Amino acid sequence: MDAIAAGDAISDEKPVSKNTKNFTKSYTFRVILQGIITIWAATTFTFFLVRLLPGNPVSIRIDQLMQQGYTIEEARNQAATLFDFNPDEPMLQQYSTYMVNLVQGNLGTSITSAGTPVRDQILRFLPWTLISVGSALLISFSVGILLGIMIAYWRGGVLDNVITALASILSGIPDYVYAILIILIAGVQLQWFNVGEMRGGVTQGIPAGFTVEYISSVIKHALLPVITYLLATVGVWILSMKSSTISVLGEDYINVAKARGLSEGRILTAYVGRNAMLPLVTRLAISIGFVLSGSVIVERFFEYPGLGLQLARAVGARDYTTMQGIFLVITIGVIVSNILADLVMGWLDPRVSLEDN
Repeated sequence: MDAIAAGDAISDEKPVSKNTKNFTKSYTFRVILQGIITIWAATTFTFFLVRLLPGNPVSIRIDQLMQQGYTIEEARNQAATLFDFNPDEPMLQQYSTYMVNLVQGNLGTSITSAGTPVRDQILRFLPWTLISVGSALLISFSVGILLGIMIAYWRGGVLDNVITALASILSGIPDYVYAILIILIAGVQLQWFNVGEMRGGVTQGIPAGFTVEYISSVIKHALLPVITYLLATVGVWILSMKSSTISVLGEDYINVAKARGLSEGRILTAYVGRNAMLPLVTRLAISIGFVLSGSVIVERFFEYPGLGLQLARAVGARDYTTMQGIFLVITIGVIVSNILADLVMGWLDPRVSLEDN
């Protein structure tokens, strides 16, 4: 009986070990392992890079206090009481402490905002970035796909020439230039809006909640950043979709569909659009990762309370822990979006086999 039980136990262990062995050789395991290594490398690089910046939180605060009339001794004593940070602590010791806390899920506390966890700061500012940059990305992608497939299918006409020229101009201008033009021309010169009232994420005094007043205020303040991001990115999507569509139009199955007498609408949607969108869908998935970073310059122009603005403030104050936390979130977002792009590509295109690659 003992021999039979032992034999059953061995037979039960074989499938488990075999499944584990197959999983360690799978594409999913390799991608996850590469992602973990990349996150560790980026975190380590960021940790040492931010500390190579000139100055530290204590010295910067001392300089600010001395400009206010404090003596150097008074400034040093006050700065020492403000920050729970020792700039003379060995860097390797700081790194080991940070990594131990990070493994436990602790991003640390802000150096310049004593007692404020970095996690709380990220959770506070991240939704605003998702609202502005995320909505602008989806709108620009949808508009770019629609216009790109239209001008490619009916290329050579007036509409194609006008939209292509306009898209080329829009894609060549940085987003912060659009922010400056919107503020100076639409706000100051034409006075279409009050520049001071549009700063921030919501009108002061309005209580947070799912009310019409609060949601309207959020949309109002996000409008200018969304327009800025939209103008800066829609041209790229238009030109990319046009190029992809033109390459698809040369395929034999498109000529067969036309010979069968199918309507242009069905050809555009079922044959041209789906296949032309494949490269752009993967690019969209990758772009989603960069949504988390927002735009530092644009958010500073509009004083929009996103991660980009918080990152700029942290860099100026040399708030190491806040910078590390924001960069970590951005890194994880980019890596996860790359994995998502591979999975989406394999799902949309059956010819792509992830396991074989």
